[in-house]
Amino acid sequence: MEDGELIGRVERLLGELESLADPAARDVALETVQAVLELYGASLERIVEQVGKDCTTALAADELVEHVLLLHGLHPVSIEERVSAALDGVRPYLGSHGGDVELLGVADGVATVRMRGSCEGCPASAMTLKLAIEDAVLKAAPDVERVEAEDEAAEPAAPSASPLLQIEVMGPAAPEAAWAPAGSLPQLLAGGLLLKEIAGERVLFLRLQDGTPYAYLPECPGCRGSVAGGSLESAGLVGAELTCPHCRHRYDVVRAGRCLDAPELHLEPVPLLVDEAGLVRVAVQAPAL
Repeated sequence: MEDGELIGRVERLLGELESLADPAARDVALETVQAVLELYGASLERIVEQVGKDCTTALAADELVEHVLLLHGLHPVSIEERVSAALDGVRPYLGSHGGDVELLGVADGVATVRMRGSCEGCPASAMTLKLAIEDAVLKAAPDVERVEAEDEAAEPAAPSASPLLQIEVMGPAAPEAAWAPAGSLPQLLAGGLLLKEIAGERVLFLRLQDGTPYAYLPECPGCRGSVAGGSLESAGLVGAELTCPHCRHRYDVVRAGRCLDAPELHLEPVPLLVDEAGLVRVAVQAPAL
C-alpha cells in the first residue's frame, strides 16, 4: 500500500470510530487509539533524542516518516524554516515577473506573507498565491493551516482586523483554478512565442533568450485581438517587449505584462512553474459548473 493510501486509510478509520452510534464503545475505542498514539509518540521521542537532529532530518525526507514526526510534534526542522524554504522554491516564478514574497511570520497555524515589487497589485497575484505559494507552503509544512497575504503598502492591521487577503477564501462565483501540465515546450527551445490550448484555455507561452519562460492569456486589452502573432524583442539588459500585431501596443513581458504605451492596460499573466525535469505547469481556470 502506498504511503498516501495508508495515511488516508488511518484517517478514514478514525472518522468511522468517531461516528459510532454507541457512545460507550466510541469513547473506549478513541481512548484506546489515543493511548496507543501516546505510547508510540513517547517511544519515537526517545529514538529522535538518540539519533540526533541530522539523522532525523534525513529521515523526515520520507513522506510517511515526516507525517508521523509531525503527528507527534517531533519534526526536526522548525515550521518557519520549512515555510521559508517553500517560498524560496516559488521565488523564481515571482522574480520572472519582477516581484518577490516575504515571510512575515508563522503563528497559530497561519503563515503570513507579503508580496513585493510587480507582484503587488498584479491581476494574477491572488491566483499566484492560491496555487503557487499556498501549494508550496502546505506541501513543505502540512502543519500550516492556511496562508494569508498582506499588501506591502497596507497599514498594519489591528489585531482584530481581517487580513487583506486570505487565499484559502475565494469568491463564491469564482471558477476553481488548478495546475495543468503544458509539457517541455520543445517548440520554444530557441525562444519565441507559442499559442497552445491547455485544459480548454488558450495560453500564450513565451521564452526569452536567457531561457526564462512566461505565460499570458493572448487577448490584447487594447484592441481585444490576439497578440499571438506579435513580435517579441529584447529591451535593455533584462527586459522584453511583446508588440500587438493589430493595435501596436507594447507590453513588458518581464514586468507582469504591463503596457508601455498605456499604463492602465496589461496582459493577463498566467502563473507558471517549471519542475526539475524542465516540465512546465500553468494555472488555468476550470470551467464553471
